[in-house]
Amino acid sequence: MIPQSFIQDLLSRLDIVDVVESHLPLKRAGTNLVACCPFHSERSPSFTVSPAKQFYHCFGCGAHGNAIGFVMEYSGLGFIEAIKELAARTGMSVPEVRGEAPATSSAEMTQSLAEVLRAAAVFFKAELKRSEVAVAYLKGRGLTGEIAARFGLGFAPPGWQNLAAVFPDYRAQVLVDAGLVIEGDEGKRYDRFRDRIMFPIVNPRGNIVGFGGRVLGPGEPKYLNSPETPVFEKGREIYGLYQGRGAIRASGRVIVVEGYMDVVALAQHGIDDVVATLGTATTSFHVQKLFKQAGRVVFCFDGDEAGRRAAWRALENCLGQLVDGKEVAFAFLPEGEDPDSCVRKTGRERFEALIRDAAPLSEFLLRELTHPLDLTTAEGRASLLQTAKPLVKQIAAPALGAMVRRRLAELAGLDQAEVGALFGIQSGPWSRRSPERTRRIAPVSLQRHVLRCLLLAPRLAAAVDRSICDADDPDTRATRALVDYLAANPDLDERVLVALVSDHFRGSTHEAALNSAAAEIIEVRMGEFDAAAELAGAMSQIKDLRRKARFAELGDKPLASLSADERTELRRLQAERREPIGGPTGSIGPVIN
Repeated sequence: MIPQSFIQDLLSRLDIVDVVESHLPLKRAGTNLVACCPFHSERSPSFTVSPAKQFYHCFGCGAHGNAIGFVMEYSGLGFIEAIKELAARTGMSVPEVRGEAPATSSAEMTQSLAEVLRAAAVFFKAELKRSEVAVAYLKGRGLTGEIAARFGLGFAPPGWQNLAAVFPDYRAQVLVDAGLVIEGDEGKRYDRFRDRIMFPIVNPRGNIVGFGGRVLGPGEPKYLNSPETPVFEKGREIYGLYQGRGAIRASGRVIVVEGYMDVVALAQHGIDDVVATLGTATTSFHVQKLFKQAGRVVFCFDGDEAGRRAAWRALENCLGQLVDGKEVAFAFLPEGEDPDSCVRKTGRERFEALIRDAAPLSEFLLRELTHPLDLTTAEGRASLLQTAKPLVKQIAAPALGAMVRRRLAELAGLDQAEVGALFGIQSGPWSRRSPERTRRIAPVSLQRHVLRCLLLAPRLAAAVDRSICDADDPDTRATRALVDYLAANPDLDERVLVALVSDHFRGSTHEAALNSAAAEIIEVRMGEFDAAAELAGAMSQIKDLRRKARFAELGDKPLASLSADERTELRRLQAERREPIGGPTGSIGPVIN
């Protein structure tokens, strides 16, 4: 990997304003600059670039990141490609990437991965025209030659070494690197894809990065994907996004289905705003990518148990990426139907109605949570809150999160403040110097406020009491990771701290929380924000809430059941609270002997 020191030096020499402005016009708006977002369709500018924090954020679609991230998303480049492009701007030489094989002049390195994959795609397309069986299969699925050509469909014929006819040097390492050839025991080689319909996987730049192959009849696996390669990561690519981008932006929605054939079949019926993940569960990166393209994401799955499990996994990975103003919904097909058969049986209008009437994420979430429970009992309602807590706390959209908690409170027979307290979601110690500042730093959680303070003043990491970092919610885990990162890198350039954090945690489980916190402080001026005081206040409130929770936990137990250490702890908590111990039952008196 490229050394972190080089990335810091590169970001320090770059100005994100210059990087973004080389691709789209920016207008001054106070201390920041704005533009209409290049990642989704909008009329008024919500894409904000902060020169002070070297960070961009779109308040419409949630796109965010540093200069490296912008070039990756805007130009469709990989991480290393983006680094090289930006380094060229500054005249810097990128150090040799550790783990990469050194360049040689041997025949196996004369073709790039892109060239090899492109040549294979040409071969598969030619083989499709020659195979009566494969053509009959596609016609049987209702596909025309026009649609097959649009998606570049092909056919990998039966046989073990068909690609030897395409690549004279069948022993070339690049064929293994591209995922086209498997090298088995004793160095024996054979084609990865055999007797399958081939679906080229295309990245945002229109380059083929891998393939998906589907069996013609019964057989396992039904779908076979290219392995992970230097140009292909299943968790980051989305099938059909390149072909459907125009339709997605025109409709403002994107339909996510389960398989490649579903995407192609729906396109045959004139439904073009459809994509599929690559045989994996929907990842948070997929959700981020889709939100940049559309305001409404509809997951369309089979109505059976497997389809509902897939929908639930998608929901879990959506929670941390949700943005107020964006919508996620879930539609379920009649059991035994796939999107193609559903459209053919009921017609396009009925399928469109199914998508329009898809259940919003909040409705699906609450329906699944309440389904197995008896809410007429206190135990059932308590179980609902216990199950919902870790999920609801992940909801990144403040307004939606508040409304879901309100509905949970109604179902549980509590008020919203009680549910917020049970979930550990309290209003934080935000600056109240002006209504504008309150709006810009909206209350979310005390842990999120700690993140904000550290991003604004990383030198305060040494002052963080690590006892506040022992919970297991996303914000606390991100706080722990950020404190460790800052402690290990005390000499980071504070001018590009947010940009460095964005890069360091790219692709990690902490990325969403840290980037959300960075977006929330994008307009904050340090001269108007006392980070040290705010951090101290947040930590004090966190510890106070924990003391109260522990006091209540011990106070609810019978005195005789407490150990000596617990009695000592209870006396200390009682002294700190300066109030009698015990609830209305009087099971514990005000004095412990």
